[in-house]
Amino acid sequence: MTELNSKTETTFADLGVRDEIVRALAESGKEHPFAIQELTLPLALAGDDLIGQARTGMGKTLAFGVPLLHRVSTDETRPLTGAPRALVVVPTRELCLQVFDDLTSAAKHLRAGDRKFTVTSIYGGRPYEPQIEALRNGVDVVVGTPGRLLDLAQQGHLQLGGLSVLVLDEADEMLDLGFLPDIERILRLTPDSRQAMLFSATMPDPIITLARTFMNQPTHIRAEAPHSAATHDTTEQFVYRAHALDKVEMVSRILQAEGRGATMIFTRTKRTAQKVADELGERGFKVGAVHGDLGQIAREKALKAFRNGDVDVLVATDVAARGIDIDDITHVINYQIPDDEQAYVHRIGRTGRAGKTGIAVTLVDWDELPRWTMIDKALGLDTPDPAETYSSSPHLYTELNIPAEATGSIAAPRKPKTRTEGERAERTERPARTRTRRRTRGGQPATGHPEQVADSEPADPTGSDSSDGPDGTAEAGTAPKRRRRRRPRKAAAPAAG
Repeated sequence: MTELNSKTETTFADLGVRDEIVRALAESGKEHPFAIQELTLPLALAGDDLIGQARTGMGKTLAFGVPLLHRVSTDETRPLTGAPRALVVVPTRELCLQVFDDLTSAAKHLRAGDRKFTVTSIYGGRPYEPQIEALRNGVDVVVGTPGRLLDLAQQGHLQLGGLSVLVLDEADEMLDLGFLPDIERILRLTPDSRQAMLFSATMPDPIITLARTFMNQPTHIRAEAPHSAATHDTTEQFVYRAHALDKVEMVSRILQAEGRGATMIFTRTKRTAQKVADELGERGFKVGAVHGDLGQIAREKALKAFRNGDVDVLVATDVAARGIDIDDITHVINYQIPDDEQAYVHRIGRTGRAGKTGIAVTLVDWDELPRWTMIDKALGLDTPDPAETYSSSPHLYTELNIPAEATGSIAAPRKPKTRTEGERAERTERPARTRTRRRTRGGQPATGHPEQVADSEPADPTGSDSSDGPDGTAEAGTAPKRRRRRRPRKAAAPAAG
């Protein structure tokens, strides 16, 4: 196992990456590789199988993406014909789009003969037809989720027999989501001669077993020291015991902390995610939501707004948030604690990325204490009994750098509607109504309780009352007219003979 926990001044060009890829990376501000990338590239460029292990946000995508693009585009023995030469399998739709964007950006100067080098994304929640059409037109690299990839492969639209490179990204999350059987079916459709790379933040036993079955003597690369693998050293963590009814108030004040930038809020349930997003929106914050009850288009729209800065708060569930890869998230708030320590590591890994610092705040409700105790013990956080905290607690403001004047809302108060002078004059000049309604029953004044009278009175379809005069007022001393119902005439009997 190889380990490295520092970043050097080595460039991608120094590692032997082809010029077109180096130029594309430089145009997006990437000139020096991170630790996992620097260790991975020499082995991957040589065609070796490898296992890359690094925390979320350490650059795993380019660690396999750069050598993948280099090998596929330079292999003269396997020219690009439009059949897929590389496959990247990811656990979620959001991660699929993220990896697709990164690879497309890095490959923008590559050519496949007389056509442009093509990367395509295949994932569920979208119509089949455009994805099938893209495969028919020819692709060089496919990025996809297991279910949709397997569907298209079994239907004959996705041909995997010509692969040169196969990548499993975030393998531990695919295990958590139950995709292992689909992964094994996909692996059986790929040739034995292809290069295989597996990347994961953690390495549970089933993933190690999977790696042994489909990889050929892989090199295990770990891009950090073992003691720092659990949680980010660049992320400052705060844990508070909070009451469920006060959590939104606390979050509202945390969102007003000095230096607070893009923020992710995690919940355990879809309903809570939408509820928190709605309440924060009513309080004036620019907030979006990503969870399983939203359609794929709505989720992509929310993520795009978050990446573009149109919203700076994103409320998400664990599954929906997998694959959100944004480097400048300053705060992560665990509105509800996760199921286990691995999910906690993935959550707080959204901040403190790429060498930047971040803040993670966890709100533990009273009924969540047993589960939090297990997470705390597993990760060695040394906070098994968080301090009881409320939205008015002074230490909350001090520790998180929240201004003393912060309140539970930043929305401007609604001003009461005022009438203009003309509207007031019109209202005062309007004559008082003198009309009275006389309720009748069968032509006689109705008696009994007012509620009974009102309930028994049919509505007049014209909107007027039979006792009103021509000017809309009641005629004094005039008895109401009775409406007689005419009986239908009997048909004449036919004449005899």
